[in-house]
Amino acid sequence: MAESNFVDYVKIFCKSGDGGAGSAHLRREKYIPKGGPDGGDGGRGGHIILRGNQNMWTLLHLKYQKHIKAGHGEAGGKQRSTGADGEDITLEVPLGTVARDAESGEFLFEITKHGESQILMEGGRGGLGNDHFKSSTNQTPRYAQPGEEGVEGWKILELKVLADVGLVGFPSSGKSTLLSVVSAAKPKIAEYHFTTLVPNLGIVGHREQRSFVMADIPGIIEGAHQGKGLGIRFLRHIERNSMLLFIVPADSKDHLKEYKILLNELEKYNPELLDKQRFLSIGKADMLDEELIKEISNELKGIPHMFFSSVTGFNIQKLKDKIWEILNS
Repeated sequence: MAESNFVDYVKIFCKSGDGGAGSAHLRREKYIPKGGPDGGDGGRGGHIILRGNQNMWTLLHLKYQKHIKAGHGEAGGKQRSTGADGEDITLEVPLGTVARDAESGEFLFEITKHGESQILMEGGRGGLGNDHFKSSTNQTPRYAQPGEEGVEGWKILELKVLADVGLVGFPSSGKSTLLSVVSAAKPKIAEYHFTTLVPNLGIVGHREQRSFVMADIPGIIEGAHQGKGLGIRFLRHIERNSMLLFIVPADSKDHLKEYKILLNELEKYNPELLDKQRFLSIGKADMLDEELIKEISNELKGIPHMFFSSVTGFNIQKLKDKIWEILNS
């Protein structure tokens, strides 16, 4: 997934259509010179709709489409004919797209299923024709309702990547390297912070032609829930993973502390993330001898964990087996 093509945040200005005006027409025919009211209702204004598409992975197509306007409803006509509704605008979005109000930050809805449609902006209602206002005391009303105006405003669309396994760790912890080893994904890898600037997805082949999807989430740092580093921009991607694989490198100064910091950041961002299945892995194990492995294991006593090395392949298959076991438990 090329960085230039992956867009997970867009801000768009939307305006739904105005409703059409009701008609104040009075029936006038050759042999009916004083017919009653027969004005029809105006059509509703067009909606702006989001629809889920499982074949899409990015919001790139909306990045440069900043202003989106739906059609206006047409006015009602004689003989109680209703005006045509304004044209709806339907925007196709990837599954996991969240809609928010840009001004208040209010959560509106999330698209999670293929073909699911949600109205982002409702069109204005069409006005009632004068036929609705006749009564025993006013048999020829000469007025009708105007159509309601549409609504307008800025909306934010955010994408949460869907994957079976989300890799969670500090920058340069070895997440990208692991993904490149177990899948065909080719993430950018270098020994400096924030090499990964977008989530990378890879399909991991397992035994007997089984597979699962793994996502390399850009590195978290302490204070990420407050917006530090890459901040909450990427924490949201963790919300749609079935399980979380924490990666702490073997050369960490304090493995247990680093793991707890990662857990703390997730909890402060969204406490429900701690309800997900999780497993701790210690990467770069080729740097360790048996004595150091035993020492670190004692440090992590009571926390299920496994050592692995992406460089030598040490325990890679066992790690995939463990992930599969957790996903299917």
